[in-house]
Amino acid sequence: MLQSHMRRAAASGRTTEQIGPFLATFATDSTNPYLNYAIPDDGATPSPSDVEGLTAAYRRRELLPRVEFLVDTAPAAETALLAAGWSVERRIPVMLCSPGSVVTPASAAGIELVVPESDDEIRGMIAVQNEAFGQSADVPDSEIAKTRDRLRDGGFAVLARDVATGAAAGGGVAEAVVDGTSEVGGIGVLPAYRRRGIASAMTAFLTTAVHDAGGRTVFLTPDGIPEQRLYARVGYEPAGAMVHLVR
Repeated sequence: MLQSHMRRAAASGRTTEQIGPFLATFATDSTNPYLNYAIPDDGATPSPSDVEGLTAAYRRRELLPRVEFLVDTAPAAETALLAAGWSVERRIPVMLCSPGSVVTPASAAGIELVVPESDDEIRGMIAVQNEAFGQSADVPDSEIAKTRDRLRDGGFAVLARDVATGAAAGGGVAEAVVDGTSEVGGIGVLPAYRRRGIASAMTAFLTTAVHDAGGRTVFLTPDGIPEQRLYARVGYEPAGAMVHLVR
């Protein structure tokens, strides 16, 4: 069920191409590798020509060939990709939080959590997310429009704001609930505001909002052990692993 949800989410708003047993997705206005990747069909057993075609499709577009998927859904796909010269970019756990399991942390002193509504609030949220993940803090109007579209279509967002100055300190989002499932992601906090419990508070805020909207399965993928521990304190539990491969 999770892999099906990830496949639908990856295809939303992107150009797609079925290449053998791979659904290849391409962002229309970004070369960011995390927005351009393929997902194998469940139980996929790619041939060498399938892998060659997948690699060529991304190189034609001057993009890094990437694949993301839950390990258990297509183990033969990983074997085929590695045999063709692809390599493991990273393996990360997948964590779930069921309704009633959220542990809401104490409020971070001097920080308020709000749902961004104005253009300035949305811009501030995206800017701190970008900066937190080492990207440009410049936010074009098109990104604000896309975020508005996602929120209008049932998505979720949170902005952590410094009460004293009004400055954006952190941000995060969650997908619209589809078939009872949603993913929380993009939890980012500016360096000056870290180690104050803001990331935990935003994660709990978003997860509770998704549950309140009818989401039964809420998942996320932590970047490392520290993040995994953080999410565990909010009520998330390990539920498998995801692999990212690149060529």
